Amino acid sequence: MADPGFKESYRTNEFVIEIDGIESPGITKVTGLSEGETGTIEQPDGGSNKIHKISSGVVKFESLTLERNMDGSPADKAFKDWFQSMFKLDGSGKGSSTTRKNGSIIKKQFGDEVMRFGFYGAWVKSSKFSDLEAGSENLLKQTIVLEHEGLER
Repeated sequence: MADPGFKESYRTNEFVIEIDGIESPGITKVTGLSEGETGTIEQPDGGSNKIHKISSGVVKFESLTLERNMDGSPADKAFKDWFQSMFKLDGSGKGSSTTRKNGSIIKKQFGDEVMRFGFYGAWVKSSKFSDLEAGSENLLKQTIVLEHEGLER
């Protein structure tokens, strides 16, 4: 086959999520794949009208947002249990300190892994569901926001 002279870009549609080494099926969208951001400090140069911009040295990471189909699979229960281990109406939830998990977002291309994003110390910040609507043909989706300690490629 002739070389087309360029490389095709990866597509965004083929990926899997693993949390604590277990694949989580049904996830249809992931947002927040940021390798981090540092703040900027503006430092004036005394005696001139120049401002130098320097890094604050503090690295912050965007929240990961997972959108998944609700289908009655064991993953539905796993996410529910993770959320409920933190937040219980009776106040007995353990909070974020003891319910953190590590995971990976694995990008595939034609079935082969081409990239992996590892996230560390994640905890469930929020969980919400799509609206219920009579006469609609939409799928029931869950949107989960994860806070984490870092994401690396």
